[in-house]
Amino acid sequence: MYIPKAFLVEDRAQLFDFINANGFGILFSTHNNSPYASHLPFLLDREEEYLYSHFAKPNEQWKDIEGQEVMIVFSGPHTYISPSWYETDQSVPTWNYVAAHVYGRIEIINDQNEIIRSLEKLVQKYEKPGSSYKLNESNKMFVDGLSRGIVTFRMKIDKIEGKWKLSQNHSAERQRRVIEQLEESKDQDAREISALMKRNLLL
Repeated sequence: MYIPKAFLVEDRAQLFDFINANGFGILFSTHNNSPYASHLPFLLDREEEYLYSHFAKPNEQWKDIEGQEVMIVFSGPHTYISPSWYETDQSVPTWNYVAAHVYGRIEIINDQNEIIRSLEKLVQKYEKPGSSYKLNESNKMFVDGLSRGIVTFRMKIDKIEGKWKLSQNHSAERQRRVIEQLEESKDQDAREISALMKRNLLL
């Protein structure tokens, strides 16, 4: 990923926090000699530095994915930045956003117990606190049956890149102008970018 120095994020804890909060990613690989992508929910094991997920078995991306380097893209909030917010009209529009690219090699998981454990952890991560839904003995046979229709995998994180494009290449005064405009927006992404810019400006 092209990352100017001003936008580079290298802190692994910060990147892992971001992935954990924005875990629905896009897995890119080469399938049948062509680019191929799947949108998937991911579970991060921070200590072992693995990402876990699964394909629907009819999605043939899994059939030739082992052994090749793949990329998973995680995207966060993003928003348009108008040059009308600046103190001069000698500028152009841009887009602020945060994203992480993760690289590694896929390992297919065949052990049924490990498959079920990974599904349990995925459900625990994405179910709301207090939810009554769990994978347990009450639905074990049903889940075991459905699990035969997926291909579970994990990926060891070999490399991770983070890009926080938050107007850091502009003056502090201009960044404050952008923050003020974004704070007035009704768009959730715009307000989240505003909060990130404000925190970044105070660091």
